Amino acid sequence: MISLSVIVPIRNEEAHIADTLDRLLEQQYDSDKLEILVIDGMSTDATPQIVKGYAEKHPQIRYFENPKKLASAARNIGAQNAKGEAVIIVDGHCHIDGNEMLLHVDAAFAKSGADCLGRPQPLEMTNATPLQWAIATARRSPLGHHPDSFIYSGEAQFSPASSVAIAYRKSVFEKVGYFDESFDACEDVELNTRVDAAGLTCYFEPAIAVRYAPRKTLKDLAYQMNRYGRGRVRLWRKHPHTASWKSFAPGVFVLGLYACIALYFVLKILFVGLASTLPTTISLTIVFSAFAFGGIFVAVYILYCTVVVAESIRQSFKQKRWDILPRLPFVFQTVHFGFGNGILREFFFPRR
Repeated sequence: MISLSVIVPIRNEEAHIADTLDRLLEQQYDSDKLEILVIDGMSTDATPQIVKGYAEKHPQIRYFENPKKLASAARNIGAQNAKGEAVIIVDGHCHIDGNEMLLHVDAAFAKSGADCLGRPQPLEMTNATPLQWAIATARRSPLGHHPDSFIYSGEAQFSPASSVAIAYRKSVFEKVGYFDESFDACEDVELNTRVDAAGLTCYFEPAIAVRYAPRKTLKDLAYQMNRYGRGRVRLWRKHPHTASWKSFAPGVFVLGLYACIALYFVLKILFVGLASTLPTTISLTIVFSAFAFGGIFVAVYILYCTVVVAESIRQSFKQKRWDILPRLPFVFQTVHFGFGNGILREFFFPRR
């Protein structure tokens, strides 16, 4: 059995951290070979008190503060202080099914010999609202996540680390370094990109899945997608080979719609302000151009909405949940526009 360090990055998780720690403590794993490192991003709720209370009763739990408050920094604190031969990241707001997940981690490392392990991250459906059901459904759809990602796969296999690796032998950090703390999103994808570039292996094991609660509101979902979009641009800047039309399609789509709207209004203003002073042919050209750009926007958006509605119907039928149908189109648009706006904001106004 491999000695294992579980890294739990958290911030303001008082509603979930006790359940996560209980689930980890219930794992059927040799306690002498297991440690749980909880890295707190200076929580302002009762999270620190809860974790310290657990640490007093369970010596395998170790508590650390993360002054930078970034998930990337938390992961580094955990990895640099880990005593195990391998580490696995488990977020403080996830749900672990059963008490054998860590045994499956050990078994997957043993049978595959891989440098790291990947896992699916299905969205938790227990007691979910119709909107959360819609979000979970949309994120599993080909229209709601990167089509090359294995994250919703159910087949054990060797795969690229980039989108799925979450458990690492300590030797991985010695070879590729730690998480890049200039990233406040996609820090895992960035590290995993270096893992792939170094020729290290990743084994995708569905048995080590953990479940996440879907966002409760469209506003929270938009914020999440915006961060992912920003992270994707940062990833491209550091690793240009990661650029693909699939990654940046939402940004190009949103930019195109914004451009059509802007050009329509610019031409309309020009016509109103200068029509009396311009030759008839130029005035007509401006009018026709304005209608053309406005028409392109309307046509593209109608086509987009048609695709979204069709996929919403398909997914509702597949889930046999018709209460999510009226919500799915709004969820898909929140995913696409949130991600697209994040791409544009980071591209034109990068954070330093």
